Amino acid sequence: MIMLSAFWPFYQFLWTVYFVAMFLVGFWCIFMFFGFVIPLWLTEGLWEYFGKSKPFDPEEVRFKKLYEKEGYEVIYNEPKGHGPYLHDSHAAH
Repeated sequence: MIMLSAFWPFYQFLWTVYFVAMFLVGFWCIFMFFGFVIPLWLTEGLWEYFGKSKPFDPEEVRFKKLYEKEGYEVIYNEPKGHGPYLHDSHAAH
């Protein structure tokens, strides 16, 4: 116990750093929720709810095609073979 007490100032410093970091993370979460998420719900969310915009389709995002550009090669656009893919279009037969 006496040996541990020798490290007390360092432990106090670590807990202070941890407290400050969690304090900043907490405030960031609060600001993001009230400054971004709630306004998003009150604008785009209600806009979609009342049919003023096209409903969000997660499949459109998931299956969006990637096209090759100059100097790049798309290797995961059309997975072939056996494997745990997100869709069944290439399931093993």
